[in-house]
Amino acid sequence: MKTTQESQKTIPVVDDVDVLVCGGGPAGVAAAVAASRAGAHTRLIEAHGSLGGIWTVGAMAYICGMHESKGGILREIVDELRNRDAVGLSGRAFDIEPAKLVLEEMCLQSGVMLRLHTRVAAAQRGESNRLATVITESKSGREAWKASVVIDCTGDGDVAALAGCGFDIGRPESDEAQPMSFIAVVGGIHLDEVRPYTHLRNLAPGEDAAIHKHRLRELLERAGTPPSYSLPTLFHVRDDLFILMSNHEYARSATNADDLTKATLQGRTEVHAQVQALRHLGGAWKDICIVATSGQVGVREGRRIHGRYAITAQDLASGARHPDAVSRCHFGVDIHATNPKESKGLGNEGVHAKPYDIPLRALIVRDVDGLMMAGRCISGDFVSHSSYRVTADAVPMGEAAGKVSAVAAKSNRLPHEVAWPEEEIAANKLDARDGL
Repeated sequence: MKTTQESQKTIPVVDDVDVLVCGGGPAGVAAAVAASRAGAHTRLIEAHGSLGGIWTVGAMAYICGMHESKGGILREIVDELRNRDAVGLSGRAFDIEPAKLVLEEMCLQSGVMLRLHTRVAAAQRGESNRLATVITESKSGREAWKASVVIDCTGDGDVAALAGCGFDIGRPESDEAQPMSFIAVVGGIHLDEVRPYTHLRNLAPGEDAAIHKHRLRELLERAGTPPSYSLPTLFHVRDDLFILMSNHEYARSATNADDLTKATLQGRTEVHAQVQALRHLGGAWKDICIVATSGQVGVREGRRIHGRYAITAQDLASGARHPDAVSRCHFGVDIHATNPKESKGLGNEGVHAKPYDIPLRALIVRDVDGLMMAGRCISGDFVSHSSYRVTADAVPMGEAAGKVSAVAAKSNRLPHEVAWPEEEIAANKLDARDGL
């Protein structure tokens, strides 16, 4: 490979805050809001032009893994979306545009300072193995940001990896990662006509929970466009607005720009072909159209950063409890097939999950101090990751990381030196263990 030398630059330090959150997806928004509400001077940096991550940019506007016990910031988000009539009959799918505004308003009203269109490019350690500086690239050029505590909510653990932390990707024996999915928002169809193909929560007694997916797959096969994902799903948002998840992109790396490009191009081609084929079927599908496709292909699995505790498949099987639990996960093992020659669907590989705790230690990076993480990049093995990666758990993870980071910054401690829960957290009248 040819190389070139970049001239040394003097990089301006834009801000020096208590808590710096990198990544404005579900986990990052919750982390920033929680930290700011706890009194920390908080900055949130996001690569795209809106908050929400997979919910908005990724077009997967569905709160996967939601459970009635979930409270805190996640419940605030759901309630506000309902107040704005932005939630469909499933109670979990929602309209993307109101969601963008809700998340922005929540951050701004909590005192979070936002910077969009800015991507993490480097991370530097300082004295005593502590993360000292995060460097970004944007239209403003190369900039530096300092903080007492940094929270990595980039999904792929970009900050931690750039700081030299250890991580795992995919299966331990093969490095195969779960496939990506390219999502489309579709319209021109009506729920009363396509209900048999739509994923809804209220099923008839004894009805197979996946029957709607099987029907949709058979319909796409009849239309001449068999889906790369054998359990395609149509989520009702509201009125005649739906989300279509029918694509799998196999053997693509979330940390390789060429792979992300190929997955995006191939995914968009597939969903457009499917929608056109459905239109040609006529009947209820004669006016179906694509309203929008995702601005970022949906990544299920990137880096799993090494933390002070690694969640395991055994934790799921035993329903593990931890004294430093930040959330209780009720979502099952959900491994999207990594090898399309064997399967294009889902599996649990023999692991049956009981409700289990996500401990704070899994959110604290092991190899560098002053760095936390929340979302799908936290510390765990391949099987457990397939369960805790969902957004209904990413939000409480972020909320906990934000609270702990605020306490650590305000008391001049490191995150691993803060007990969970602690008097300072309770004094802010924030429920430190919501959903347990």
